[in-house]
Amino acid sequence: MVLMGSCLETGAYFLTPFPDSNPGQQTRYNAAPAMTRARIEMTISQLKGRFQCVKRLKVAPDRACDIIVACSVLHNTATIRKETTPVVEVQPDDDLQPVHLDHPSGRAAGDRTVQHHF
Repeated sequence: MVLMGSCLETGAYFLTPFPDSNPGQQTRYNAAPAMTRARIEMTISQLKGRFQCVKRLKVAPDRACDIIVACSVLHNTATIRKETTPVVEVQPDDDLQPVHLDHPSGRAAGDRTVQHHF
């Protein structure tokens, strides 16, 4: 399963937010990816702030992964040593309009996920 934003079409293996969520489980389900995305974006911003080479990697994907892992290890080491983190400006989200194209099996998978995990 892949969690996706509300601007993308659902499918059998893609979980998107509920367009009109009911209070409780569906609301918590909708909030979880947003919190995760915010944390991921903050982490990427910190890496880009500390390591300028991460801003524009023009290398093969496998090499880019090696560079990002190395920068992550160095970042974690700096964090453990209580080094100061550069101030990073937060980039605004894209102004995407949601498209709700429900796929029945994708919606059923979302319902099951909500029932079992939220």
